[in-house]
Amino acid sequence: MTVVHLVRHGEVHNPQGVLYGRRPGYHLSDLGRKMADRVAEHLEKRDITHVVASPLERAQETAAPVATSHGLDVAVDERLIEAANVFEGKTFGVGDGALRKPDNWKHLTNPFKPSWGEPYIEQVVRMMGALDAARDAARGHEAVCVSHQLPIWIVRSFVERRRLWHDPRRRQCTLASLTSFTYQGDKIVSVGYTEPAVDLVPPHLRAGAKPVKGKSKAFGA
Repeated sequence: MTVVHLVRHGEVHNPQGVLYGRRPGYHLSDLGRKMADRVAEHLEKRDITHVVASPLERAQETAAPVATSHGLDVAVDERLIEAANVFEGKTFGVGDGALRKPDNWKHLTNPFKPSWGEPYIEQVVRMMGALDAARDAARGHEAVCVSHQLPIWIVRSFVERRRLWHDPRRRQCTLASLTSFTYQGDKIVSVGYTEPAVDLVPPHLRAGAKPVKGKSKAFGA
């Protein structure tokens, strides 16, 4: 049995409220660092033998406390990176962001692919590859992979045989949450979900929260 924990990074310092996507230079906020520490505490007694993260700063910084507590280094896997999105660098709040601008509407024609970013099926392929690589690196033990909300939710949806297109408000993937895949040999036999830092997560960023004008869940990806 091998367990691979897909961890979403903690809160990011982003006072402008932009969709930062794959852009460099976005680090954890002070609260986000507390979330990362909470994840490390939650996993402190687990049999973690491999820690890997997206190359983006917020993922690396979330992985660091987990790796430190187990005496490991943080490896990098480009496949764990955030999904590409044409709205990177733009504000995306409810009623005050990119969706109000007609020039952007052409990117919203196909929610099934989706037309505004990296196709869902491509996310599945790369994330399954990253999961399998982590499984192999920690076979018989446990691995931690730090990634981002959308890729985590998409690969979970694929494994649980749900459709890939979805309402973003219904993603069960809160900041600093763990989506855990248990393998028997090479086969995934169960998926679990935990939120060790949920009390630190702002209410509007929790799974299932209603949108608040001026506060978007999108840029916390």
